[in-house]
Amino acid sequence: MKFSLSKTTLIVTALLLMTGLSSAADTKASAPQAAASTASVPKPAASKAKASTKSASSSKDAQRKAAAKVKQVDINSASKEELKTLPGIKDAEADKIIAGRPYGSKAWLVSNNIIDAGVYAGLKDRVIAKQPYKDGAKNAEIYTKKK
Repeated sequence: MKFSLSKTTLIVTALLLMTGLSSAADTKASAPQAAASTASVPKPAASKAKASTKSASSSKDAQRKAAAKVKQVDINSASKEELKTLPGIKDAEADKIIAGRPYGSKAWLVSNNIIDAGVYAGLKDRVIAKQPYKDGAKNAEIYTKKK
């Protein structure tokens, strides 16, 4: 009887400690929300650092969205003037791109020695290589005929 009573007491004590820890964790999680809702309470320096981190991450998100809005140039159908708007592409490179069409992917520009890898690194986010057909077999037929 003594053994089971002490075992039960130990289990109850452990459970009470765990509930106390979980409620403390809940209090810490709700504290930043409460501080944000009351403007009169001054924020500690740690929360200011978090706020500046949040604003930095939101500015990065804004930059990504702006980069996503940049119009991409299709290297399989773009005119010479459209190709020349890309960074590092001049008349000679635009002519090479047009002469080497069609491209299976934009990486073919480097693998076929059309442009330098450094130039490609600067424009890879601004170009795409659209395929003329939805059927992959027809597209493959186009690329094999060229060679």
